[in-house]
Amino acid sequence: MESILRALREARELTPRYIGIVVTSVLIAATALLTPYLTKLATDEVVAQVGGAGTRVAPLVWIAVGLLAVELANTLLSNMGGYLGDTMSMRLRAILSSRYYNKLLGLPQRYFDTQLTGTIINRLHRSIIELTQFLASFSNNFFPTLITVVAVLIIAGFYYWPLAVLLFIVYPLFTWLTMLTSRRWQRLEGEKNVQLDLAGGRFAEAIGQIRVVKSFVRERDELTRFDDHYRRTVATTHEQSRWWHLMDLARRGSINVIFFAIYVIIFLRTAGGEFTLGDMVMLLQLMAMARTPVMMMSYLVDASQHAIAGTRSYFEVMDELPEPRAAIGEVRSPDLDAEPATGPTGAFVADVASARPIAALAFSGSTPAFEFDHVSFGYGDHDVLRDITFAAAPGERIALVSESGGGKTTLVNLLLGLYEPDAGTVRVGGVDVAALPLEQVRGAVGVVFQDASLFSGTIAENITYGRPGASHDVMIEAARRANAHDFIARLADSYDAEIGERGIKLSGGQKQRIAVARAMLKDAPILVLDEATSSLDSRSERLVQAGLEELMADRTSLVIAHRLSTISAVDRIITLRDGRIDEVGSPDELAATDGIYAELLALQASNTKRDRKRLQRYDITG
Repeated sequence: MESILRALREARELTPRYIGIVVTSVLIAATALLTPYLTKLATDEVVAQVGGAGTRVAPLVWIAVGLLAVELANTLLSNMGGYLGDTMSMRLRAILSSRYYNKLLGLPQRYFDTQLTGTIINRLHRSIIELTQFLASFSNNFFPTLITVVAVLIIAGFYYWPLAVLLFIVYPLFTWLTMLTSRRWQRLEGEKNVQLDLAGGRFAEAIGQIRVVKSFVRERDELTRFDDHYRRTVATTHEQSRWWHLMDLARRGSINVIFFAIYVIIFLRTAGGEFTLGDMVMLLQLMAMARTPVMMMSYLVDASQHAIAGTRSYFEVMDELPEPRAAIGEVRSPDLDAEPATGPTGAFVADVASARPIAALAFSGSTPAFEFDHVSFGYGDHDVLRDITFAAAPGERIALVSESGGGKTTLVNLLLGLYEPDAGTVRVGGVDVAALPLEQVRGAVGVVFQDASLFSGTIAENITYGRPGASHDVMIEAARRANAHDFIARLADSYDAEIGERGIKLSGGQKQRIAVARAMLKDAPILVLDEATSSLDSRSERLVQAGLEELMADRTSLVIAHRLSTISAVDRIITLRDGRIDEVGSPDELAATDGIYAELLALQASNTKRDRKRLQRYDITG
């Protein structure tokens, strides 16, 4: 229950709405309690008139008017409460979802290395939906239930105290039997959630890489794997449901016996003249009202078990340690009353005016643009980099060369602050990255990854991703320099063309040119090209390479390239072997040694199949 209370504290700004729901619910219960009393008056009046007292229309009409007023009030209050409940549930869902996303955006890269994307999404959906459904039911039903129970106990005690005693026994008995059910049920619910998360994670992976699934003809295997998770879930549900309903049989069976005794007492006392016929009708209605809260309690307990299990998963994420100096800042609640950040067509509109400006790092001519000082790093027990030391002068172009998996991309990740080194120091502009806000560090680095990594939306949104609010002319200029403008202009909607998830509607070369334009528009002093032209054909590579040459002018560039032609155009080459720096020098200097670069040149010149295969170990195509 603590996790549910914590969720309420997370959304404390909704307290006025929650109080409004409680108040309307209480008034609904009060109006409902008036109905049996008015029915009693009507019954006694009708019996009296039938017994010979004469026909009196006015009392009956006024009782009917009273019933009408009560029903109208109940209808009005129900709709008011329903409106408050609907809006509160959605606002609560928005707040918890935003805070969850806020938290995820601030978590370190290592967290995502161990999680399936689909699992993260499935956990959000399950946790928040179940929690909001429970809170909506609780706010609408718990307090009316409580008031109804207290009122019925008082009225029953006034008429005949054994009735109140029997009713009072029902609630602690039901609660005790529910507590016996709860622990085992929650354990099984946790097992189900694990399987559902795995199923959701694999589902998202397979759909996201559907071309790979189809090209390797693995559709049946993926479906079998997916079905297996659900088979396990169904098997657990059999055990869970069997336990729940056996206990529910005990709960409801015991209640049935108690209400049998209550009905016998009411019938016998009415027949004996202790209760009038009106009293009997009223008491039977009140007993029915008292029985409903017991059934509602069963539903609320069931919903609370789902909510508790779900919120545990939610808060496991919320309790993760954030990325040090995270760019997103502290987890906060969204301003739900602000104007939506979308235009009339639903397209996202960046709020440039309210965006927090990123303070630029100062780069001086004598200070290295970036520097690795005795840096070591590993993923768990697997060491990738050992004692790496080198510095890049402003405007210098450096290429990294190693075998596949030799640590080139890891160096880029360390430069961006995606990971912290296990030892040593990474500096940008002469300042330790560990002492800088990460938004400053990453604001100083423009990156073009091997995977273009585009987002669904328009081409314009993707090009301006690193510089929201850039003018249309500036965006077009960046696209021209990346040699992307011509193909964009030929599209039906030009820069407003929707490109689909991860840019699925574009070719590999087109996606990469948009990614290059995005880096150009960011205009950062440090440029990282992580195998930026690897997805391009020869013609597209020439077009993009021309733009990259312009982009690299007056910038410090760190290049990971697939082609020796790209490597040969840099100022210095750094080769890595077994996680250490093997050689450092200009292309001409390293060509005259017996190191990795000289080996690559020799392998490129060779036409043997064996040498071509050895060349591929370095991700080099010649």
